[in-house]
Amino acid sequence: MIGQTGGPTVLGVDVVMVATILSGVAAFAMVVAIYAATTVRDPMAKRVKALNDRREQLKAGISASTKRRAKLVQRNEMTDQLRSFLSSMKMLQDSQIKEAQQKLLQAGIRRKEWAVAVIFGRLALPVVFGTLVAFWVYGTDGFAEWSPLKKYGLVATTLILAYKAPDLFLKNKITKRSDAIRKGLPDALDLLVICAEAGLTVDAAFHRTARELGRAYPELGEEFTLTAIELGFLTDRRQAFENLAHRVSLDAVKGVVTTMIQTEKYGTPLASALRVLSAEFRNERMMRAEEKAARLPAIMTVPLILFILPVLFVVILGPAACSIKDALLSGN
Repeated sequence: MIGQTGGPTVLGVDVVMVATILSGVAAFAMVVAIYAATTVRDPMAKRVKALNDRREQLKAGISASTKRRAKLVQRNEMTDQLRSFLSSMKMLQDSQIKEAQQKLLQAGIRRKEWAVAVIFGRLALPVVFGTLVAFWVYGTDGFAEWSPLKKYGLVATTLILAYKAPDLFLKNKITKRSDAIRKGLPDALDLLVICAEAGLTVDAAFHRTARELGRAYPELGEEFTLTAIELGFLTDRRQAFENLAHRVSLDAVKGVVTTMIQTEKYGTPLASALRVLSAEFRNERMMRAEEKAARLPAIMTVPLILFILPVLFVVILGPAACSIKDALLSGN
């Protein structure tokens, strides 16, 4: 069948046009794949740069006087303007800043001045998106057929999602980062045990473990490297371990930190304590895997009913239905 454009068509669709579009998409995907393959970056390069900056900050903080320490943190002009704006509106509290800074650290974002941007986003995003959606719903005829309740629900949902968007973004990053750290924690503890039995100090053991696991688990390697740097520069070694528990939102890491602090305080054997923790974490990981496997039959029930059983019914009952239809037609 030949259409008016001179090209073959199938069900009213120009075959040549569809083939051209698909070829273009395939060529673009090939270019993206080649670019991704030729521009592979070291996952630790950016993290090492951030850790070196942290090392310099710790050096400067130790050598500087008390009055100069407040000037060590670089503040850009936009952050200062946002801070003054929120302070003038009585919307900036120290508890909010500390909570936002902790979430940023747990998400792997080291710049604490972004806490002001997170708080400002809770204020600005509902205003911007709420105004746009309200104008779209009530100022235009885009939702003329909707009832007033549906229109109000759309605007209210947009306001709530816009207000929660910064927190949802941070929560998503924290969850992904915590899962990555949890996955590599048993291996890291095994390496710490080997380093401790080999006679290395705690900070040297953390350095070696971070270097060995840096490529496999970049997030965990970054945290261990930063802990080793703080162990070497902070006057209170306990504070370095507490900072690790503050930066990682995992109960397992808090248990490791507690063990390290008790080891530093009472002089108990480090290798035996870490070996017990590593065994517990591996058992916990196995239990989570078994739990997921036990939930699989219940999860597969819905896809089985919706997608597999109808196909089986068609395959099994289809020939019988065709035979019955032919018999009825021949009988008539």
